[in-house]
Amino acid sequence: MPERDVTLDNEVGLHARPAAVFSKAAARFTSSITVVKSGEEANAKSVLSVLKLDIQKGDTVTIRTVGSDDDEALTELVKLVEDL
Repeated sequence: MPERDVTLDNEVGLHARPAAVFSKAAARFTSSITVVKSGEEANAKSVLSVLKLDIQKGDTVTIRTVGSDDDEALTELVKLVEDL
């Protein structure tokens, strides 16, 4: 189960449009993908679940992947968060 911490640097955090982009990207993978913030977990493929985490600029989250394409999913999603 690969996982990686990433800190959000964009002004709006992971809200509305960025959350939708993130969840859409996560949904392309067959692996289970979880986002963790302060012990709270969310299904990365669900925009509403991601929004519930209230991820703000400067927050560090953990992206955790489990499945056949987990390494690829983790690499792409971490890059996406860093580039938002």
